Amino acid sequence: MGTDVLSELKARGLMYQCTDEGALREHLRPPHARRLYCGFDPTADSLTIGNLVPMMVLAHFQRAGHTPVVVMGGGTGLIGDPSGKTAERTMMTPEVVASNVAKQRPIFERVLDFSRENRPIMTDNAEWLSRLSYIDVLRDVGKHFSVNMMIQKESVKARLESREHGISYTEFSYMILQSYDFLHLYRDLGVTLQVGGSDQWGNIVAGADLIRRVEASSHQGIEASSEDKSEVSRAHLAFGMTAPLVTKADGGKFGKTESGAIWLTKERTSPYAYYQFWLNAADADVIRFLKIFTFVPVTQIEEVQRSHGAAPEKREAQRLLAREATKILHGEEAMKHAEHAAAALFSGDIAHLDRETLGEVFANVPSTMHKREELAAHSTNAAADQPGLPLVDLLPLTSLCKSKREAREHLGAGAVSMNGKVVGVEDRLTVKDLLHGEVAVLRRGKKAWHVTRWE
Repeated sequence: MGTDVLSELKARGLMYQCTDEGALREHLRPPHARRLYCGFDPTADSLTIGNLVPMMVLAHFQRAGHTPVVVMGGGTGLIGDPSGKTAERTMMTPEVVASNVAKQRPIFERVLDFSRENRPIMTDNAEWLSRLSYIDVLRDVGKHFSVNMMIQKESVKARLESREHGISYTEFSYMILQSYDFLHLYRDLGVTLQVGGSDQWGNIVAGADLIRRVEASSHQGIEASSEDKSEVSRAHLAFGMTAPLVTKADGGKFGKTESGAIWLTKERTSPYAYYQFWLNAADADVIRFLKIFTFVPVTQIEEVQRSHGAAPEKREAQRLLAREATKILHGEEAMKHAEHAAAALFSGDIAHLDRETLGEVFANVPSTMHKREELAAHSTNAAADQPGLPLVDLLPLTSLCKSKREAREHLGAGAVSMNGKVVGVEDRLTVKDLLHGEVAVLRRGKKAWHVTRWE
C-alpha cells in the first residue's frame, strides 16, 4: 500500500480522462483501500487484446493495494452497447451470453492476482439487472436521465444521424443500465471508481452522476470516515477514469493481423501467435507497448529505450515485450515454448519441433494438400536409388515459384531449404523426409515459406 497509482498510470500512458483527478488522488491516498470496477462485454467466448488495456489498469490498482471488481456483462450483454458500433448488434440468446461469460472468466485469473489479500471480486450484472422491474427502473433511475443529454452522446448522435441504421430504444437505454451497475456496486460493494476504455467515457460519467443524484442527499453508500464525509459534501461520491484507445504509429489498427484479431485465449490465438504479435511490434510502438502491456518498471523500460535506440537491429525491446506480455497471459512455460519456436523459425532449424508447435508456427503460412501416393508413384517409376518426388517438380505446385525453370534457378542458387536443410536441383522429397509423417516445409530465401501436407 502507498504506491501513487495515478502517477504510475500516467507514466505508462494508461490514463486519459478523469472526472476530478485532484479529488480522486486524495480519495486513493493511503491508508485508504478502495474498490474500483470495470465491465466486460460477453459478445464472444473470448476477449481481444484491446480489452487487455483496462485489465492492466485494474492490475495496477490492485498492486497499489486497491481491490478490482470485474463485472461480466451477463445482463447488459443481452442488450448491446452502441458505443463504437455503426449498426444494431445481433441479439444473443441468454444461453450464448452465459456461455461466453463462463469462457471469459479464466482470462482474468492470468492478468489479476487472486492470491493477494485484496483478491479481485468477480461478479455478473445479470445477478441484479435480471431482478429489476421495468416500472421501478423508470421511476427510480430513468427520472435522473435527460434525453437531451443522452442524444448528445457521440455513439448515439452518430446513429441518430444515420438514415440507414438509426438506433433502437433498446440500445439507446444501454447507458441507463450501465449507470445502474455503478449505483448497485456503490451500494452493495462500496465501489467508488469505474474505469474503462475512452469509448466508455459517456457511460462512466453518467454512472457517477447517477450516484451523486441518488445518494448525495442521504449520504448513503460506503461507510465514510470524517475525511470521506468532506468528499461527500463536495459531491465526490464516485469517480470515473478512462484509458486511451491504443493505436499504432503508422496509423494501422492495433490488435489486428492478416489472420484476424488477437484474442486472449489460446483456443483463439495460440501462445506462439501471441508471442509473434508482440515480437513484430514496430520500433515506433515497442516502448509504448512495453509500458502499457507489461509490468516491467518504467525506469527499466527507459533503459531499454536507450539501448534499443543505439542498436534497434538487435530488437532487444521487442524480445522483452514478447516475453513479458506472453508470460502475463499464458505463463512462463508457454512463453519459453513460444520463444523456442520463434528461434527455430528464425534459424530455419524446424526439424525438432513437435507436431503441435509445428502446427502453431506454420498455421498462417501458405500450404497445399497432396496425395501421399504421389511419392510412392515416383518411387516406382524412378531408379531404386532415387525414390521420391523431384523438388523441381514440386516447387511449381507451391507458392514459392511458378515454373520448373524458376525452380531450377532457385534450387541451383542454394536458395531453397526443405525442413531446415538446403536442397539442390537433384534433391527429392521422400516419405522418410516428412515431419511427423505428415508435412514437408519448404523455404525460399529467408522469409518465403510454404507447407506441403501429405494425406
